[in-house]
Amino acid sequence: MTEKEKMLNGDFYNSRDPELIGMYHKARKLLKAYNNLDSELAAERERILGELFGFKGNGVWIEAPFFCDYGENISIGNNTFVNTNCMFLDNNRITIGENGLIAPYVQIYTAGHPLKASERIIKNGNESHYLTSAKPVEIGNNAWIGGNSVIFPGVVIGDNVTIGAGSIVTKDIPDNVLAVGNPCKVVRTL
Repeated sequence: MTEKEKMLNGDFYNSRDPELIGMYHKARKLLKAYNNLDSELAAERERILGELFGFKGNGVWIEAPFFCDYGENISIGNNTFVNTNCMFLDNNRITIGENGLIAPYVQIYTAGHPLKASERIIKNGNESHYLTSAKPVEIGNNAWIGGNSVIFPGVVIGDNVTIGAGSIVTKDIPDNVLAVGNPCKVVRTL
């Protein structure tokens, strides 16, 4: 099994694997081009996002600057808007449905590490690396994720959900609710 396969399978993997480093560098080049592109150059913006993401629906709008690890593990549905300064750590799949609103400074994490340093840090002579695993994140259709929210690995957010600004989403959120807080909790049905 390759390190990429391990990563997408949720197993511990080596993030410094040559294949993954190649994906990382490709994404960095595309992100640099995208984030420095004149906002009026819509066709070029579309081309870059099409090359960066695994899937990009029609009418997707991503405000610059935008940041991600690999890009190819991100799927975004039709008419979804991602506002400025969002960070998607797509070590595993990030799937966002149609008609989504992702506010500024939203962070979506798929990667995690063992909590104990003795389990997290692997030493090999004078060098060390860190055990990393990743779980996918799914956000349903018609979701609005408020500014400065953080979504943890493995979380599934349902359809027609509003997540209040500044929320830390550590557990799944069902369809048709407003959820807020740290940790994020459902406060009412919509």
